[in-house]
Amino acid sequence: MKVKKAVIPAAGLGTRFLPVTKTMPKEMLPLVDTPAIHFVVKEAIDAGIDDIIIITGRGKRAIEDYFDESPELEMHLKEKNKKEMIPVVEEVSAMVNVHYIRQKDPKGLPDAILQAEKHVGSEPFAVLLGDDIIKSQVPCIKQLIEIYNKVTSSVLAVQKVSLEKINRYGAVKTQKTPLTTNPSVFELVDIVEKPDPSIAPSNIAAIGRYVFTPEVFDCIKKTKPSIHNELQIADSINILKKQQKVFVYEFNGRRYDIGDTLGYMEAIIDFALEKKDIAQDLHLFLKNRFQ
Repeated sequence: MKVKKAVIPAAGLGTRFLPVTKTMPKEMLPLVDTPAIHFVVKEAIDAGIDDIIIITGRGKRAIEDYFDESPELEMHLKEKNKKEMIPVVEEVSAMVNVHYIRQKDPKGLPDAILQAEKHVGSEPFAVLLGDDIIKSQVPCIKQLIEIYNKVTSSVLAVQKVSLEKINRYGAVKTQKTPLTTNPSVFELVDIVEKPDPSIAPSNIAAIGRYVFTPEVFDCIKKTKPSIHNELQIADSINILKKQQKVFVYEFNGRRYDIGDTLGYMEAIIDFALEKKDIAQDLHLFLKNRFQ
């Protein structure tokens, strides 16, 4: 069965970016002139996904408004003779049909994913987290879908991180699998959520891209709260791997952790340097700034 649905959890409070996230969803924080969630949705679309469910919460109405039509703005642009901007505005609302489900009480990532169970049904589905922006020739989630099509089992995107940072992630223990000749695919043996570096099973971290089989929903229901009294996706995945093989894939691409202040600034600078209208001046500014 093809992966045609994607779940994008966007109900988190964004406490690492207070005070701005007091009134603005963290998913709407801009990378130059485009909100982060735009890139996540576009990644799903570019992977051939045409059914997107965004899990929202209180104070997240700006996300819904962003992907909605904006006739007042379009009329204003026409009146101000800024017609060249109209296609930019129209493109956003025409990207894809997006469905919204509200998570009433943030209880962790597994609970956010569980909100989509009725919409997803018995199909495999993708999960994309808005904290991770990934630039790659082939969309990261499409890479995972291609692996899923070969193994027909859940797949997690992973990458190596410095050992001192592994306590921010789910650290994985793996073994080589005979099910695929791809040297970047491994079978998951164990995943430990935010381990102390001294006991981490590896410095290979699960990041915010997944393809799950629908069996994960029952595993989430069996998951007990742990860190900060919240459900942890690592615990749900460990339950899942007792029922079926789970695989990890070292994806090709450049990942920006925009849930981290430094990662967010790195993304802004790199994205700005790709904009032809400002790249040259920005490069000159940065060069002069650090002379």
